[in-house]
Amino acid sequence: MNSEGEKELPLEKRVILVVVDGLGDRVVKDGKTALGLADKPVLDELACAGSTGLMSTLGRGVIPGSDTAHLAIFGYDPQLYYRGRGPFEALGVGVKLKQGDVAFRFNFATVDSDFRVIDRRAGRLKDEGAELVKSLQGMSVEGVEAIFLSSTEHRGTLILRGDGLSPAVSDTDSHSIEPATVLESKPVEDTREAKKTARILNEVVKRSKAILSSHPLNKQREREGKLVANIILTRGAGVYEKVESLKDRYGFSSCCIAGSALYKGVAKYVGMEILKVKGATGRLDTDIEAKAKAAIQALEKFDLVFVHVKGTDNASHDGNLEEKLFMIKKVNRLAEILKEEDVYLVITSDHSTPISIKRHSSDPVPVLIHGGSVRKDKVQFFDEISVSSGCLGHLTGVELNRTIVDLMGYGHMVGS
Repeated sequence: MNSEGEKELPLEKRVILVVVDGLGDRVVKDGKTALGLADKPVLDELACAGSTGLMSTLGRGVIPGSDTAHLAIFGYDPQLYYRGRGPFEALGVGVKLKQGDVAFRFNFATVDSDFRVIDRRAGRLKDEGAELVKSLQGMSVEGVEAIFLSSTEHRGTLILRGDGLSPAVSDTDSHSIEPATVLESKPVEDTREAKKTARILNEVVKRSKAILSSHPLNKQREREGKLVANIILTRGAGVYEKVESLKDRYGFSSCCIAGSALYKGVAKYVGMEILKVKGATGRLDTDIEAKAKAAIQALEKFDLVFVHVKGTDNASHDGNLEEKLFMIKKVNRLAEILKEEDVYLVITSDHSTPISIKRHSSDPVPVLIHGGSVRKDKVQFFDEISVSSGCLGHLTGVELNRTIVDLMGYGHMVGS
């Protein structure tokens, strides 16, 4: 028993869950995926000594978003619990949402004078977003306050706070890697609230261009030959609704180690404690060893430790095989540090992001579970093709969650 009178789990019943964002791929070279090409001896070793399989996070043939995929992996069916991406981003950057707030994810982007999108990510900003959002604060449209917060790289969060709002509005971001024009947000429901929200959102986006175009930071970027971040493109409108936490649902404690706001937000939504780790950037330069050490230390307090790695997805969206292989090597190092812990080590991905198409796809992702007395199958390598013959079969995210919960000793028998 611990100091609070709760039953403590033996170490072998604890879990480190590693989700490598956008890890899955299609053939990139010599008939192999990025995982098939990568230098990853420890991941192969773990696959050889454990249980493996494939996962279609939301079901076969369904293209997962990062938010819905993580909800499923945490055991929350997105069809029941998903209310839009915006609230997750807001929670991830530390905002306390109020009833009626409508939250959006946004990108700082580059557009020309005719609102044609040059780059949806403004060349992937680094730390400039925090300075840019300062110039946008204080904006009000029709009595509704617009609140802006920066996240990682080009990402940010917009919150519309006021009366009579609705999340039933379309995106202003086309999501396309092809040349496109900034979209006009439209109501997707025939209600006064949706029409008002779309109208306000379009005005906010328009004003953002006027303000950001004259920002000194953008003037400097222009002189340096860099892409300017002269507009925001919004997506993922949603409202916050409280859900039953993992602790209340299953009884175990959990925490999150991540660099990007979205994943912190989804984790916070389901009741995970967010740990601050210096060097966890959500980019290719993330300090993987700091994450590993923080995960090991967290096992002293938490039963499930969720570790997110983002750089593989960034590289995939950029179509950069070299950077994806670099990140897989970093994940291999993460596994090398974690493999000695007396826990169940689960390594998987939320979705595939094939380099060839630079977007999410429905291609299933690999899963491995190592530790305890898990079944050892005949798989020798950790890649999408090899694990397809593994003993876990073909799972969904919710099914993987059920498997993890059972391994921890918190599953419940159906029937008698």
